[in-house]
Amino acid sequence: MEVKAIAKSVRISPKKAREVAALVNGRQVNDALIILEHTPRRAAGLIAKVINSAKANATNNHNLQEDSLVVTSMQVTEGGAMKRWRAAARGRSLTYKHHFSHLAATISGEVDKKPAKKTTTSSKKTSTSTKAKQEGK
Repeated sequence: MEVKAIAKSVRISPKKAREVAALVNGRQVNDALIILEHTPRRAAGLIAKVINSAKANATNNHNLQEDSLVVTSMQVTEGGAMKRWRAAARGRSLTYKHHFSHLAATISGEVDKKPAKKTTTSSKKTSTSTKAKQEGK
């Protein structure tokens, strides 16, 4: 089963984020997180957040085994851009853009055989007089 997590409009250029995303494609989730932890790029922290979110979605919402999770694809697509300007020589202004990215992580894994134990919030308490009636006293 495949599970997705998406972070939209992250303020990092897609070109910089794609370099880091290429490191984790096709890896086990735990291995990918260790690689990202030791990668000295700003995009590594952002991509790790998306992978952790997909991992949480897989284990909590879809009941997948945590040990079997694999990053099937880590996609970085181009988002919007903020247009800015900077003062230039001879009274002119030059424009530049701050680029944004959309990060999408797809994780697949095996379904856990045993379902998670659910705790009941309401427990019946029987009073002492009810217990006496049940015992026939």
